[in-house]
Formats: sequence, structure tokens, C-alpha cells
Amino acid sequence: MRGVRILMPLPDHDFDVTEVAVPWRLLTDAGHQVVFSTERAGVRPAADPRLLTGVIFGQLGAEPEPKRFYQELTGDAGFAAPIAWEAIEPSDYDGLILAGGHAPGMRQYLGSAELQAKVADFWRLERPVGAICHGVIVLARAGVLAGRRTTCLPKYMERMAYFSTAWRLGRYYRTYPAYVEDEVRATGARFERGPITSARGTATDDGPAFTVQDGNYVSARWPGDAYLFARRFDHLLTT
Repeated sequence: MRGVRILMPLPDHDFDVTEVAVPWRLLTDAGHQVVFSTERAGVRPAADPRLLTGVIFGQLGAEPEPKRFYQELTGDAGFAAPIAWEAIEPSDYDGLILAGGHAPGMRQYLGSAELQAKVADFWRLERPVGAICHGVIVLARAGVLAGRRTTCLPKYMERMAYFSTAWRLGRYYRTYPAYVEDEVRATGARFERGPITSARGTATDDGPAFTVQDGNYVSARWPGDAYLFARRFDHLLTT
């Protein structure tokens, strides 16, 4: 009997370091297999480089432990040889994770009609689905969130990041003209913001973190929720 297999689609570049590396590390350590997928088979994906070096003046990047996890991830054979989106057979997987990121390269993944169709097919299987930050947009565009409880990147976080860096980075923190929260709300989803905070959860402290679970679906807001998000997703897989 095969083990638990989790599908994680990604863009070719610019995904969030923490939102990919932390779930990969925790779920792999729990004994699960994470299968990566990009638009074309065999394209080795890469995270947003600014999150590895610091977004502005060396600040606002990923924390040291997620960056270490990402370096470990780059040595993973499956990460180096992802399958194509068109080759995804939803029934082959026990779970689906949709990670986020805000840099321009994410549009390839967030805007793909082909990927949205595969995600909608998986959703209909009623198996565990996890989405964090901008990853919730994939579900919104797949047309599956109406009436479902969810969180995503809150507007106040997106606005704060954009207005504090636009003078130097332009629209780096605005992937699309619409805010993530507004697009998700427009689907008829039951959006939950969570507490206003800038503190991040860690491997040992879930106090600042926030997730929303609705049946087989768990969502989170930003990289600061990644550890709790991964643990809640693992719980869905194993109960």
C-alpha cells in the first residue's frame, strides 16, 4: 500500500520561501511524500530571492529556520524534477497544498486556468486541501469557495507591506490590482480575518498564528501561520 501523497503545485519562480519549505519539512518529517508540480515537467522551481536575502535593507525576508528548510528542499529529488500541471491526476493524491507568494512570477500559477481546473477536480474528491496567503486565490478562481469559511492574506497586511516598500520596490507587494481579501470575499466565501498582528508563529509557539478549518479545508493568512498550518493539515490527513 502506498504512503500518503501530497500534491504541491508551484510557479517556476517567486513563491514564498516559508509557505513552501515549512509545510514540506514538517509533512516530510511526519512520513508523508510531497509531490511538486510546475507548468512544464522538469522545470526546477525557485523561491522569491528577495525573501532569502531580505526584501528591503536586509529586512522583511524569511526567518533563519525556514531559509534552512528551503536549502534542504533544493536537494530534494522530487523538487528538482516536478511533474507538469497537465499530467496531474487528482485521484492519485491524498492531499493538496496551495502555497502563496506575492512577487510577479506568481501570476503564472495564480492565473492558470489549467491548474484551476485540476484543483477543482481535486476539491470534488473531498480530500484534504490546504491553502495559505495568495494560494487561496487559486481556490477562488477555481470557483469552489462559495459559502466556505476561509482566511487568506488580509487586506491590512497587504496594504501595510505595499505602502511601506512602494517607494523603493514599486508594486512588488501588489500581485494584482485587487487585494487578495477582496477577491476571495467576492466569491461568496465566508472570510475570517483573524487577530491583527505582525508576530509570527514558530516551531514551538503557535500563539500568534491563525488558521481556519472548514471540513476538509484548512487555510492560513501569511508565512507567520506556516507552522500551525502544516500541523493542522497533517491532522486532516491522519484523522
